[in-house]
Amino acid sequence: MINNSKRYRFFLGSFLITLLLYIDRVCISSAKDSISSDLNLTDTQMGWVLGAFALGYALFQVPAGSLGDKYGVRKVMTSIMVLWSIFTSFTGLAWNYVSMLCFRFIFGASEAGAFPNISRAAFSWVPTKERGIFQGINFSGSRLGAAFALPLVAYLIDAWGWRNIFYFFGAIGILGAFLFYTFFRNRPERHNGVSDAEKEYIVKNRQQEVEKKGGNLPIKTILGSKNVILAMIQYVSSNFIFFFMLTWLFPYIKDKYELTLVAAGWYAMLPLLAGALGNWVSGYTVDAIYKKGKWKLSRQLPATIGFILVVIGILSSLFMDTPLGAVLCLSVAIFGADMSLSPSWSFCMDIGEENSGKVSGVMNMAGNLGAFSTSLAFPYLVKWTGSTEPFFYIAAGLGFVAIICWSFMNPDKKVN
Repeated sequence: MINNSKRYRFFLGSFLITLLLYIDRVCISSAKDSISSDLNLTDTQMGWVLGAFALGYALFQVPAGSLGDKYGVRKVMTSIMVLWSIFTSFTGLAWNYVSMLCFRFIFGASEAGAFPNISRAAFSWVPTKERGIFQGINFSGSRLGAAFALPLVAYLIDAWGWRNIFYFFGAIGILGAFLFYTFFRNRPERHNGVSDAEKEYIVKNRQQEVEKKGGNLPIKTILGSKNVILAMIQYVSSNFIFFFMLTWLFPYIKDKYELTLVAAGWYAMLPLLAGALGNWVSGYTVDAIYKKGKWKLSRQLPATIGFILVVIGILSSLFMDTPLGAVLCLSVAIFGADMSLSPSWSFCMDIGEENSGKVSGVMNMAGNLGAFSTSLAFPYLVKWTGSTEPFFYIAAGLGFVAIICWSFMNPDKKVN
């Protein structure tokens, strides 16, 4: 192990980026009532607003991931951060339903390349045996950002009004983009702050990198891989329930249990805190099993246990009569769903290698099509059936499908 390792600064940087990413993303959930009131939007229209983000985010995963493979993460990620910050601010300028749809779609498209490009950077910066904990730290940032944003934004809405919070976080994002471009380099070999000893350690312990092949793997080849198809299906299952926590959980518990804006924010943050914990537990478990020489099991076991908890947590929540009981059960579900993230993204790096940006983009595209369906399924199912239960039964069923998928996924079978 290298003392004062600079790669851990990369770990911290990616954590802070995902923290900001999800603060910007979840603001609209806390602001839902204020936006609906000002712009005269119904719940189904708000479903489309939330879905517009998820659709833009899903459709641009592969192109944005490919750009990172081809042109380098430093330039592409900086551009992504600037664009998503601009359209975070533009959300505060929306004047009607159509303008909000457009701004949120472009905001989603702008954020699309963030995780695939972080994954591509990690392929160069993170030794294989540290991938699990890196992904755990990385995704815990997104959960903590969302968790603390819910009550914080609820408070700021009361103090500043909903439009000003989007301007504020957009400005922070521009500053973050400047700092990223200043301090990040695509490969540790090109970073003057990294010692020769650490450069040697990273290069020796990461997967072999064939730089000339980066970005050249055809989408047809990726989609022809059984491994990729299974990764896509299980990621739909994970995102379907998680996106509910980001979008509809806050208004759902606020309305069902007649809570104040700030009280609903405190309840809604609990599943996201559980998700952060799930990421840390999973990341540690992935690496611990991998170090014992069980590569395949290090991916399969944490994810499988996670989806079992998803099914148990979701179904248990249907029998709870209090907001705390329901939220605690859903926290178990999100703890489990987030246990699948570290193995999922490590798996994409395993099978995608130098094309991991594009491969992870394909998986994330599928997952966020699941998120898009969540944003619409919840309000429409309530409208058609008069009950929230069908949504939760569907989510539990998808969790069971994901368990089956992981039993057939094999990190030894590369895409190319």
